Amino acid sequence: MTRDEARKKIIFALDVNGLDEIDRFAGLLSGRVGMFKIGKELFTACGRDAVLAVQRQGGQVFLDLKFHDIPNTVAKAMLEAARLGVQLANLHALGGYEMMETAATAVRREFGDARPRLLAVTILTSSTAETLQRVGIDHPVDQMVVRLARLAQDAGMDGVVASPQEIELIRQACGPEFLIVTPGVRPSFAALDDQKRVMTPAEAVRSGADYLVIGRPIARAVEPAVAAEKIVDEIVAGCP
Repeated sequence: MTRDEARKKIIFALDVNGLDEIDRFAGLLSGRVGMFKIGKELFTACGRDAVLAVQRQGGQVFLDLKFHDIPNTVAKAMLEAARLGVQLANLHALGGYEMMETAATAVRREFGDARPRLLAVTILTSSTAETLQRVGIDHPVDQMVVRLARLAQDAGMDGVVASPQEIELIRQACGPEFLIVTPGVRPSFAALDDQKRVMTPAEAVRSGADYLVIGRPIARAVEPAVAAEKIVDEIVAGCP
């Protein structure tokens, strides 16, 4: 794998405070990572300006808002995400088939191929079997992830967000073209923080991940650009 191919797999989680921080990290990391993830906290604080700030620096955006509502509301929200010109946008698979299918159909109808790729979140990487049991889900985590991935694919989604531990199971169930975006990725030099089901970047790529979401190991580094390059080094060394 080339260094450029490895860089494109990295999505930097832009969990920062305000537009100045967006400008700083987008300026430091554009060209060193493949995409920038904008989540709920940042989007709630800055709105569409967060997306525009990344785009002004030449960066691409994964809008990670995990929509989960009635089908019509989620479809309209996904259309607005597409109008922002983001590359990836997501909803929560636990919203069900009708919600996902309605959103996917609406976005394809309006934007065709010039649309973001649509992802469904399966089970959060901070969740364990106990977490699921306490909300009434008795199936093991890996079974639930695969079940939700198949449901998302049937509903017309392009891929899923899932722990690296379930990558191979999803590949077997959904095939090689189905996108898999994996948070819970920690390079060898980083702490686990609150993530429970993790892999190193090279392990996740070897297992079949299309994109790796990595935040704190880069954001908390003294030199974020150097940390990003160290992750590229790990991927290239581990994926000849």
